[in-house]
Formats: sequence, structure tokens, C-alpha cells
Amino acid sequence: MSEALLVQEAGAAPVAAPASGARQFWRRLRAQRAATAAAAVVLLLFLAAIAAPLLAALAGQDPDTYHPDLVDSAAGGVPIGSFGGIGADHWFGVEPQTGRDLFARVVYGARVSLGVAVVATVLQVTIGVTVGLAAALGSRKADQVLSRITDINVALPLMVIALGLLAIVPSSFPRPVLIALVIGGINWAGTSKIVRAQALALKSLDFVSAARLAGRGRWSVARRELLPSLAAPVITYAALLFPVNITVEAALSFLGVGIKPPTPSWGQMLTEADTWYQSAPTYLLLPAGLLFVTVLALTVLGEGIRTALDPRAASRLRVGTGRGRREERAKEPTT
Repeated sequence: MSEALLVQEAGAAPVAAPASGARQFWRRLRAQRAATAAAAVVLLLFLAAIAAPLLAALAGQDPDTYHPDLVDSAAGGVPIGSFGGIGADHWFGVEPQTGRDLFARVVYGARVSLGVAVVATVLQVTIGVTVGLAAALGSRKADQVLSRITDINVALPLMVIALGLLAIVPSSFPRPVLIALVIGGINWAGTSKIVRAQALALKSLDFVSAARLAGRGRWSVARRELLPSLAAPVITYAALLFPVNITVEAALSFLGVGIKPPTPSWGQMLTEADTWYQSAPTYLLLPAGLLFVTVLALTVLGEGIRTALDPRAASRLRVGTGRGRREERAKEPTT
């Protein structure tokens, strides 16, 4: 998903609409079946990531123990047994060559992949909101300088800059933290543009003018008046940005500059699995399938959050459904 598309989606929320209550938001979100199902999948994935040590202990395995007796060394290290060695002791089978338990590595890999995406998204939102508000509320010169910096940041190729930074940083630095800092520190411009545009529109409204006339400072106005009204577009953008960050982390690990062994992550598992897609397809399908399901669920949930926060926007989730067609027919004039 491109940066421009994310900005367009998040920017769809009107700035003049009053903030809806939490109860009303949850009711609108639950009314969307696809978003509810996606939220359940995302919640399950996060619970599995948080409870990774407990789940691995329940299976009687850990992600780093080698089991050479479970692979056929004569065949190049292919797991012994059907479907990659799936059995009562190894629920998802074992890793080729090493025999490490795949279930333990998958749930521990979820902690890394989801954790990196969470930290990167929070960092992006924090920097973007700060820069966007500073540009909107500052002087004309400050706005021009910050806007040019934001434009330069938009033009920077994220993957190329990330590859360069990750290649020169010493390996002693914690890799998951470094990846989150790199992604969040580079890819904040979209949030900044949204916040600046919405804040400029809000500045002309009566309640902001009244706060200024009451003698409040710029940052007091931003904290008490602007930030509550900016919550909807910022939350929407963050929800759409989160699956992108998961994909970036997986791509960096796949290119060999992300998470380093033996720390498991889904992208790093894909890197090692690309030579085993014929002899041990389960090793490739597990992380690839989990990445696909996670990104799809988060994207659908982000669309649902956007619609729940902005009920006047038409949701793409209902395009082509019976409900959507009935609503369109109801809007047509009767003859």
C-alpha cells in the first residue's frame, strides 16, 4: 500500500465532525462483520505473541533446542515424517537441518514481528503529530522549513535508507529495537502531512478562535482543542500503517539485514525457507501464511476503524454486498 493511498484513506475523516463517544464507535465497529472477524484474528495473534513462552512450554518445546534426530542428514536435513515432521510432540513440524520446533519458533517470531510493528507505528505517530502540529501552529517560516523537511522525508526511499543504516550499525545493538527505530524514524511524513492539513483546517473554526481569545498558548490550544479532533484521522492512519510496518520488517529480514538468527521472526524464517519450498513446503507456508493473514486482518480492521470513526464515508467492505445494493436502491428516486 503506497504512502499516498494511506494519506488519502486517513484523510477521508472530516475535521469538523464532533468526536463520537466510545460506545457509539464500538457499536459501529461491531456492525461490520468483516471488521469484527478481523479484530478477533488480530486479538488472537497478539495473545499468542504475548503468551509465546507459555504456549511453547505447553507444547513441551522451545525455539532454540536442536533435534538432529528428527531430520534426515543423508537427504540434506529434510524433516523425517509427513508434512515436515508434524506430530504430537511437534505441532507444526520441525525446521529443516536443525530440527528446531516450528510451533515454538512461530509464536516467538510473532512477538518480534508484531512488537517491531507496534514500536515503529507509535514512533511514526509521535514524530508525525509533533512535526505536523509545529508546522500548523508555528510561524510562516517554521511551516515552510518543516514542510520542506517533510517533503524530503516523503521522497526518501524507505527500503534503501533502511538497508544502508542496518548494514552499518554494529551487530551488538538489539536488532528488533534497531529495526523499529529505523522504520519509525524514516516513515513519519505521512502522519505529519495529515496532522498539518487537519490542524490548519481546525484553526479557522470558532472553538479554536475562542480558545485563543481566552489567552491560551499555542501548545495549550493544541493539547486541549486540536488533539481530540485529530484523534480520528491519526488513529485511522495508524491502523492502516501498522500492516505496512509488518511487511517492511519481513522484507528487511528476508533481504538479510533484519532480524538475525537465532532470534526467530516471520521474515527471517522466510529467508531460510526459500530453498526448502519443494522438500519441506510447510517451513515456507507457515510464516508466509501467517504474514498474509496478519496483514489482511489488520488492513480490514483499519478500514473498519476508518468507517466507524467516520460513518458518513462509504465503506468498501460493503461494496457488492446485498446490504449495499439494497441501500443504493433505497436512495434511487421512485417513478
